[in-house]
This record gives sequence, structure tokens and C-alpha cells, in this order.
Amino acid sequence: MRALTITIPAMAIALAMSSTASAQWLTVPTPNVPRTADGKPNLTAPAPRTSDGKPELAGLWRPSPGLTGDIAKNLKPGEVPFQPWAETLYKQRRANNSKDDPTANCIVGGVPRSDLVGYPFKILQVPGMVVILYEAVHAYRQIFTDGRAMPKDPNPTWFGYSVGRWEGDTFVVQTAGFNDKGWLDNAGKPATQQLHVTERFVRKDFGNMDIQITIDDPKAYTKPWTVTQPLAFQADTELLEYICNENNKYFELVKDYGK
Repeated sequence: MRALTITIPAMAIALAMSSTASAQWLTVPTPNVPRTADGKPNLTAPAPRTSDGKPELAGLWRPSPGLTGDIAKNLKPGEVPFQPWAETLYKQRRANNSKDDPTANCIVGGVPRSDLVGYPFKILQVPGMVVILYEAVHAYRQIFTDGRAMPKDPNPTWFGYSVGRWEGDTFVVQTAGFNDKGWLDNAGKPATQQLHVTERFVRKDFGNMDIQITIDDPKAYTKPWTVTQPLAFQADTELLEYICNENNKYFELVKDYGK
């Protein structure tokens, strides 16, 4: 069974997974995984590299304990540089049990929230792009690596528009063009259409990768701020189907909240 971490702001996600069957293809070893003498994955082995010498990012990854659910979990109180209105809204969301959480309506988490929740995602590297398949809310994301510029007048979306490039061994992703409805994390930190997210993917060894995430949203925050989300490679398993509306009882539980 996929382990579930249930928090109030993420209850819709957890409930949607409540009927999940056991993980699929557990007897099929992931190919090209270095192994110890007893056959277990050697997650401290060197990171693999592609034919052009860059670190291989592809594989099944899961956010490690760290920022899971709360992007500011490791920051000290006051280190999130809120604009006053954004801090007020954030505190309202915490006080009202996050009743307006868009994911409670089975809407995708967007960026960086989808990097933080406790569900795995699969990275695929194909010519001209990196694709991320998120188990949570059955979402996907395209990061274009063909040299295109960001759109000048984008139609605002939940995931925004992403372009990536290599800086040495670091894969740098710039994402913008968001709508103003997304949350940065399960805790309810707000964002606006001015949000620009920079993600730096650094694979440290075979089993560990960090995403350094910089939030730059001058309408919601007084200055850019940066956090790091560790990822752990998931060997010998696969993504599970996640159909949010299939068993979503979130609103049945919170409809009487505060009465």
C-alpha cells in the first residue's frame, strides 16, 4: 500500500487515495538500477549520465521528508517575506481549515506544490523536453528544452509554462504564466499572476536528488525566497492511478466546519 500522510489542507488528496490497491508490478525490477550483492538497489551509487555527459534525471522520484506539504517547513517564523495582504490570506486559510483549497475540487497542484506533496512522480527525458508525470491528481507537465523563449503574453494556467536548460550538472527550469488561483503548498501560501518559479534539479547520487526552488512573486512577497526539496529514487515500483473524484469525500467532512 502507498503510505498516506493525512493533513487537513491535503485531506482531499488523501481521501481520494483511500481506496488505492497495492502498488503495481512489485515483482518487476526497475532496469539499470545498480544493486548490492543481496539484490537491493544501491542508492548511494554514482548518478548515471546521459550520452551527452549530463546527469540522468529520468526515473520515479518521491519527495523526501523535508518540505512535504509546507514549502516553508524548514524556515524560521517570519522568514517567508509575505506582502501584508498575502499573509492575511494565508492566516485565513489556516484558520478556516483550507476550505477553499483548489485541490479539494480535484484541481492540479501546479508549481511548486506538485513537487512537494507526498506522492511520487516520474521524470521522462525525451528530445526537446523533459516530461513529469505526477501521481497526485493524475497530472503532467512539459518542460521544453529546445531553446524556445517563454511566451510573451501567455494564457494563464495552473502549471504555467516551463523552459529548461543545463548549467553544468544542474538542470535549471524557469516557469511563469500562472493564473492567480494556485497555492504554493498544502498550507495555503498564495501566489499571483506575477509568480515566477525557478527550480534547480541537482542529482547528488543514484538515489538522491534535490530541487532548489526560488519563489519570485513581487505582488505576494516582498523579495524572492528559496527552499530546497529533497527527492528519493523509487526502485521496483510504479505510479498508481489517481482519479481524484472517484472517492472524494472532502466536502462531506468540512461542509459543517465552523457552524
